[in-house]
Amino acid sequence: MRFVDTHTHTWGPNTEELPWSAEILPPGWDGAYTARDLIADMDATGVDESVMVTTPMYGRGIRANEYTMRSIEAYPDRLWGVGLMDFYADDPEAVRADLRRVVGHDRMLGVRMHACLRYEEHSTELDRTADWILDDELEPIWEEAAAQDTAIFVFPKAEQLSMIETLAGRHPDVRLVVDHMAFPDETTDPDEEPWTDFESLAGHENVAVKVSSLPRSSDSGWPYEDLWDYVRHLAEWFSAERLMLGSDYPWMDDWADYEDCLSWVEEVPFLSARDYSYLAHRTFESIHES
Repeated sequence: MRFVDTHTHTWGPNTEELPWSAEILPPGWDGAYTARDLIADMDATGVDESVMVTTPMYGRGIRANEYTMRSIEAYPDRLWGVGLMDFYADDPEAVRADLRRVVGHDRMLGVRMHACLRYEEHSTELDRTADWILDDELEPIWEEAAAQDTAIFVFPKAEQLSMIETLAGRHPDVRLVVDHMAFPDETTDPDEEPWTDFESLAGHENVAVKVSSLPRSSDSGWPYEDLWDYVRHLAEWFSAERLMLGSDYPWMDDWADYEDCLSWVEEVPFLSARDYSYLAHRTFESIHES
């Protein structure tokens, strides 16, 4: 069975030709994690394809996605990409053109909004109630995303799920993908607001969710049973047809190895073989290849 890891990160060495504009690395990490490294880990774990999400270390400028693009070209049958870009510009047409450029490659699936971070060139500072994603200034992004039939990947905290519902209703022709289950943490409960705002969000057919980055949120270790209620609710509200599995590797390296980031799903008793097939590849195919 095909297996697509829908959330990974890679970056090259810090060179004069393609420098890091900020040193934003996983905890305890030193140096590059290249596309070749990722392919080796995929081969060892039985992953057929992965989606590389551009890291903020390259900024938001015209070369922000250069390493991602080069990696896709080097491994055109194994890798996909999600890009970063500057969402604000004096000229709306320049914003539209930049989005077209980023998603111009047929294996670039869309662009990412770090909703739970302050909007900066290198987004790293948590702001779990930031509302910049609702700015009217971003209207050209939403219009162009619909025109290009591309996805917007939103990384929120639970407090921002109601904002994403607003966007989903405002832009029904844009595919929205919520990263990392809105990152459950010590402030959330799977049965209480604001995390349960996912139930209302599920009413919008243009929204899907990545079931990803579990090791970072778990206090129990593999297979992360303390997070299973979050997964159960998502499966009930969205059904497996709008859920995708992702590792977030190697940002997990302090918590789990690559295999553990994905293999936990095989232990979950309430997910059927059919559900597993959707998380592993069928939802990805429906959203990005249909």
